[in-house]
Amino acid sequence: MNLDPDPLRQFKAWFDEAAATAMRAPEAVALATATPDGAPSVRMVLMKGFDERGFTFFSNYESRKGQELAANARAALLFHWDALGRQVRIEGPVARLDPAESAEYIESRPRASQISALISPQSRPVESREWLEQRVAEYADQDRVPLPGNWGGYRLAPVSYEFWRHRDDRLHDRIVYLPEDDGWRRQRLAP
Repeated sequence: MNLDPDPLRQFKAWFDEAAATAMRAPEAVALATATPDGAPSVRMVLMKGFDERGFTFFSNYESRKGQELAANARAALLFHWDALGRQVRIEGPVARLDPAESAEYIESRPRASQISALISPQSRPVESREWLEQRVAEYADQDRVPLPGNWGGYRLAPVSYEFWRHRDDRLHDRIVYLPEDDGWRRQRLAP
């Protein structure tokens, strides 16, 4: 497997290939977090951007993932593009985005999504679907949706990448990138 020496450029190449296919939501990524005592949890989120600083996603800060990231600010991402026989695993520390960056993203979302972010007590029990719909209706006639103070972005700063490609007979290609003083070191892993 011939990969770019820079894992971010390699990720972009694979992501662009996935985005060029007809697959639904190539930006969908499994986000794994853990409690301070190591109890893991995982869920799907949408990656909203990536650059040399890291990979961004957005959520309610009071959700389970938000609470876990507040207590243990490390996470793992897993992109799986089955149609291409590829996956990428990325691990690293996570930090909240600057509030202005979060506000810019929130304001770019469709109005209904803005309202949902504002009214949802994500990951906590609610009395009914009707209760949620009633909360949405409370904001339907407002000219501007207020920015939720408990919702915003996160950025995972990679400290490792693993690129995996399907091969016959379970002899899959696995290449890990680990940081070195002058960049990244690549190493092949057994399948």
